[in-house]
Amino acid sequence: MSAHTQPSDVTVLGLGPMGRALAGAFLGAGLRTTVWNRTPGRDGELAEQGAARAATAADAAAASPLTVVCVVDYDAADAVLRADAVTAALAGRTVVNLTADTPERARGTARWAKDHGVRYLDGAIMTPTTTIGTPDAVLIHSGPEELYEEHRPVLAALGGTHTHLGDEIGRAAAYDVALLDIFWTAMAGWAHAVALARAEGITARELAPFAQGIGAILPPLFAETAEDADGGTWSGEGNPLTSAVSSMSHVVEVSESHGIDAGVMRAAEGIARRTVGLGHGADGFVRIAEVLGRR
Repeated sequence: MSAHTQPSDVTVLGLGPMGRALAGAFLGAGLRTTVWNRTPGRDGELAEQGAARAATAADAAAASPLTVVCVVDYDAADAVLRADAVTAALAGRTVVNLTADTPERARGTARWAKDHGVRYLDGAIMTPTTTIGTPDAVLIHSGPEELYEEHRPVLAALGGTHTHLGDEIGRAAAYDVALLDIFWTAMAGWAHAVALARAEGITARELAPFAQGIGAILPPLFAETAEDADGGTWSGEGNPLTSAVSSMSHVVEVSESHGIDAGVMRAAEGIARRTVGLGHGADGFVRIAEVLGRR
């Protein structure tokens, strides 16, 4: 049982770095918060802040009308939520799952929830643990809008911006994986650039200010090329795909001259050359999205 007899406002299942940040933000907003983690010992600081420790996941789920889950993936989330005692405790209550995984996994868990009388919202956290509870936090949600609005006052304690993306339950996860695609591709590009620059006697510190300049170019390009992609115009007036292929080949050549693996850039150059070969050389770079999407 929980250490507190008074019902909680919210339960947090999963006390990794992000789970602890979520629980801390709820406590900081004055909400009665129950916590549970599969591995004992991560709730000490939260208990000192006033969190109620639950002995079991079922006790934690029974303590509050709203349970927020944040664990490593949906295998871990399902292992907790689908245990018989936890499922029974959650009946008629709401789960907000902020665990990162795929859209289809979110849909599968939503089907399980419906079958067992559990009210379900999916979501994703788009910013680091240090932003939780501050104006810089960014969270996205999907699922029934009326359910989101019902629990929005409690979720608002996590700070920042919350966006409901629609009733389709997999939508938040779809945004999440698409945005992570940008992030990890960019980080892979930065790591590769550091390797290439160091091979040419340039330190990462020397390169970083110019890399930040490259990064600043991207936001307006995202907006501009989004219009092209959705409208099917694929404008290449400023930088046609043929020009992009040429510069990409330079990256491959210099990398491989130093024995640096250029597999990522070779893959990008390959799809760009295939797009040119299909007759789209005068189009803009994002034309490759249309080619990538062909089955």
